[in-house]
Amino acid sequence: MEVRRRIAERTRQRVTDIWPIMPGSQRPPENWPGWPNGKKFAFVLTHDVESAVGLRKCRELMQLELELGFRSSFNFVPEGDYRDPRGLREELGQNGFEVGIHDLRHDGRLYQSEREFGRKAVSINRYLADWGAVGFRSAFMLHKLDWLHQLKIAYDASTFDTDPFEPQPEGRHTIFPFWVAQAGTNGESPVTNPSASARTGYVELPYTLPQDSTLFLLLRETTPKIWMRKLDWIAEHGGMVLLDAHPDYMSFGGSRQTATEYPAALYREFLTYIRTKYAGEYWHALPKEVAGHVIQIRSSRTSFREDDELASAKISRLCGRRAAVLLFSHYPADPRPRRAAEALAAQGANIDLICLRDGDGEPAHETYGSINVTRVRLKRYRGSKLDYVGRYAAFIMTSFFYLASRSLTRRYDLVHVHNMPDILVFAAIVPKLLGAKVILDLHDPMPELMQTIFTLPEHSFSVVVLKRLEKWSIRFADLVLTVNLACKKIYSSRSCQPHKIKVVINSPDDEVFRFQCGDVRGVNGNGNEAKPFVILYHGSLVHRNGFDLAVDALEKVRKTIPSARLSVCGKRTNFFEKVMESAQQRGLDRNVDYLGVRNLKEIVEAIEHCDLGIIPNHRNIFTEINTPTRIFEYLALAKPVIAPRARGIQDYFGDNDLIFFELGDADDLARKIEFAFSHPAEVAETVKRGQEVYLSHTWSRERLSLLNSISELV
Repeated sequence: MEVRRRIAERTRQRVTDIWPIMPGSQRPPENWPGWPNGKKFAFVLTHDVESAVGLRKCRELMQLELELGFRSSFNFVPEGDYRDPRGLREELGQNGFEVGIHDLRHDGRLYQSEREFGRKAVSINRYLADWGAVGFRSAFMLHKLDWLHQLKIAYDASTFDTDPFEPQPEGRHTIFPFWVAQAGTNGESPVTNPSASARTGYVELPYTLPQDSTLFLLLRETTPKIWMRKLDWIAEHGGMVLLDAHPDYMSFGGSRQTATEYPAALYREFLTYIRTKYAGEYWHALPKEVAGHVIQIRSSRTSFREDDELASAKISRLCGRRAAVLLFSHYPADPRPRRAAEALAAQGANIDLICLRDGDGEPAHETYGSINVTRVRLKRYRGSKLDYVGRYAAFIMTSFFYLASRSLTRRYDLVHVHNMPDILVFAAIVPKLLGAKVILDLHDPMPELMQTIFTLPEHSFSVVVLKRLEKWSIRFADLVLTVNLACKKIYSSRSCQPHKIKVVINSPDDEVFRFQCGDVRGVNGNGNEAKPFVILYHGSLVHRNGFDLAVDALEKVRKTIPSARLSVCGKRTNFFEKVMESAQQRGLDRNVDYLGVRNLKEIVEAIEHCDLGIIPNHRNIFTEINTPTRIFEYLALAKPVIAPRARGIQDYFGDNDLIFFELGDADDLARKIEFAFSHPAEVAETVKRGQEVYLSHTWSRERLSLLNSISELV
C-alpha cells in the first residue's frame, strides 16, 4: 500500500490537467435528449464487495443509505473468498437496492485469453440468471469491451471518464452513458427486456467520481471535497454522477479504523451534500434504470449513438498483425507517419518501415520497439520538376523490391503508404497480390501543391497528369486517409466515392501539447506597455505560409502597440533571408526575434511565452484548403490565434471560434492583432470556444478513429 501511495502521489503531480476533471468529457452524445422528467443530472451509487470483510459491512452501508433516502447497487463476487450471500441479496432486493456481478473470482485473470474468457462467461451468465442481475463490473476495472458481448447483460460498469491511477488507465472521456454495439448488428438495440441486449450490444456506464479507495487510501484525502467539486461540475453540464464505493474500506460507528479504511462519515457527508444542495434537481437511479433509459432512447429511434472514440474495442484485432509503412520522408521526424506507426505498434502490430536517410548522421537500420526502420540514402530537397520525378522514381523502385523480397518470407496484412508521391502506393503491388490491404494516406493533394510550388495553371499538362495519377492510385488502394474535410471533398469529386475516404486530422499530440483551460490572462491587452506583446510565428519559412505578411503587419501595428515583438521559429530559407533583409531596411529587425529550429518541447515553451499566435498565409489554391495543425497547438495551450478565413479552416471553426483575417491581407492581419491586444476579455471567450472545437479533434480521438478504420479494413 505504501508503494502504491508513493506512485499515486507522483502520478497526481503530472495529471492535474486531466484528473479529476477531464476537459471535453462534458460534451453530451449527439442528440442527447436529457434525463427523465427534465432532471438536471443523474446520480448513481454502486458498491463492489471484494472480500468477506466488506460483506460483513454491507448491512451497515445499506442502513446508512436508507436513512438518507438513497438506493444503490451492490456487486458481489460469485466465486471469491466468500460464499454466495443469498440472504443478503434478497434483503437488498426487498429494500429497493440492485444486485450485480463483480467479476468471477476477482483474481485479475478474467481477460487472460479470449478462449478462457468464453469459458468463464458461461459461469457468469449462469450467476446472472440465478441472481436476476443485468449488470457487470470487472475486477480492478480491467476491460475488453468487445469480449463482453458474450455476457447476457444490459450494462457494464468497468470503465471511467478519467482515472490515471488504474492499472488500465485509458479513460472513456465522457460523463455520459454510451452504447457498445456488437459487430455486425448495425447498433440496433432491443425494444423490450434489457437483459436481452447482449444480442446486439449493451450500455456502458463509466464511473465519473474517483473511487473511494483512490481518494482516501491512496491519496489520503481527509474530506470528500474532490467528490463535491466533481459533482458540481457534472451537475453543471448535465452528465451522470456515478460513484463506486467499497464497504471493504469503510469504518463504521465506533469500530477501530485501520490503515486500509476510512471513516464512513465521509461518505455520509457527501450524500448529505447532494441531498441538501441539489434537492429535486437530480434523477437518483439504479444502474439498471440508467441502462433502461439509454435502451429506451435507442429503441424509440432517437438518433443517440456512441461516440466513435468509444467504439474502440474492435482495435484489439490489430494485435499480431504485420504491417509495412512507406514514407518518402524522415522517421521519426515526420509527425503524422510516426504517430500512425506508434498507434499500430501500441496495439501489438509488427511494423517494417522504409523511409529516407539524410546523410551518415542517421543509421541505415534502427528499431523503435516493434517498429523496424530501414532508411534509403536519398535526400529530400526542393528542386525542379525533373528532380522530383527522379527522386520519387528511385524511392518507388527501392520500396517495390524491398516489399517484394520481404513478402516471400513475411506475409503482410497491411501496407500503409504516405504520399507524396501518390504513385508510391504501387510499390505495394506484390503484398497486395498476396492478400495485404493497402492504405493510401494523402497528406496533401499533389496537383494543388505542385500548382502552388511551381505556379502552374490548373489545366497545364503536369497538373492534368498528376490528377490522373491520383485517380489511379486511389483506385489501387483499399482505404484512403486524408487530413481534413476539404481534401476529402476534392478527392471524392474527381477520384472516388466519399465512403472510401476517412478523415484523420493532424491534431497535435496531446501528451506533448497538454491541454490548458483558457482565461483572460492570455493577452497583455489594454495598452499594457510594461511587458513585450509577443506575437509568434512557427512553421515552414516558405512564401505560401506568409512570413512576409507577418512582418508587414508588424510594421503597421508598431504605432499602436510599441511593445509588439514578432518571434519566429523555423529553418532558415532563402525566402526568410530576403524578408529579413527587407525588415532591416525598414528598421523592423530589432522587433523580430529569430528563435531558430525548435523541437516539439521547445515549440510548447515558445507558445507558452507568447501572447498571440498568427498563421499569416498567402492566398493560393493550397492554403485555401489547408487546416494548419498550428491552430490546434495554440488552442491546446489556451493561446489566442489569428487564422486565415479559408475553407479548410472554416469547415471546423465557426466565425466566433477563432480570430479570422482575410487570407493574404496584411492590413486586415494588422487590424486583428490590434483587436487581440486591446480586447483581452473578448479574445479569451473566443479562445474558449475554439478550445471546444479542438477537444472534439484531439489526437487521442483521431488516433482511435485511425485504428478503428484500419481494424475494419483488416
